[in-house]
Amino acid sequence: MKDVGMKPESLRRARASAELLAPPHCIELLRSGDTEKGDPLKTARVAGILAAKRTDELIPLCHPLPIHRAEVTYELGDDRVRIIAEVETIGPTGVEMEALAAASLAALTIYDMLKPYCEPAEMSIRDCRLDEKRGGKSQYKRKLPAPAAAAVLVLSDTVAAGRKPDTAGRAVESELTAAGFAPIYYAVLPDEPAALLDAIGELRDRYALIMTVGGTGIGKRDITVDTLKPLITRELPGLMEAARAFGQRRTPYAAMSRGIAGFVGDSVLVTLPGSRGGATESLTAILPSLVHIFEVCRDLPHPGGYQ
Repeated sequence: MKDVGMKPESLRRARASAELLAPPHCIELLRSGDTEKGDPLKTARVAGILAAKRTDELIPLCHPLPIHRAEVTYELGDDRVRIIAEVETIGPTGVEMEALAAASLAALTIYDMLKPYCEPAEMSIRDCRLDEKRGGKSQYKRKLPAPAAAAVLVLSDTVAAGRKPDTAGRAVESELTAAGFAPIYYAVLPDEPAALLDAIGELRDRYALIMTVGGTGIGKRDITVDTLKPLITRELPGLMEAARAFGQRRTPYAAMSRGIAGFVGDSVLVTLPGSRGGATESLTAILPSLVHIFEVCRDLPHPGGYQ
């Protein structure tokens, strides 16, 4: 199965449909609900909902999902019935297959209940398709429509002294590149307030996004948050709330992050944890929001770098 453990949850919807062709007298049976097995449309609705809830048992590589809503409705014509299935969840992956399974099984149920009333050649199921899906990366974009300049500042005494390589900052740089940020400035600084303030003074208003990596914990040398908080003119508290909530579902230590986010001048400032896991998890959680910020805000530094 595909690993979806690092995908953020969102409200996801899917609508699928299928069409069953049958002689007009069979369609009249659907209208009346009068067959020897009972009402076909009511029975097929229950079958379709059940199929949506149990798709992971029917299709081997589908993930089990909490189904928050499933519904099956119909459009009756003279010689056909269109089955429409709608499914919703809040989860890390979509419900397209659940909607398709619901439409398919509802159509098969109707077929089964009508088959005593016509010849096999007179009925067919066709055109089972996904009509719409919402949520996830198809709705909440994870890549910029146009490049925007970003800066990554790694705060670490040990990395700055050359005693260990930087993995967290480079991972963040790689993720930002994949998201369409360019050019990307990268630097490593010791955990010193003066050095950090000088760097922010040089970068603010020139880079649309400034990300610090490290210094958000509770150690005496974790100075990033305390140093940068007074510079923020407009807070974006929801970014770090989302990052911590995402992280806490993967490790309880995420609760110790004191990370902050907001505008410093015309730049968006985000402070990420210093571990590679904490930094990438936080960025995964907030990246759709960051992309949205750069789509809707017109007073940020010009896409691509300098004003």
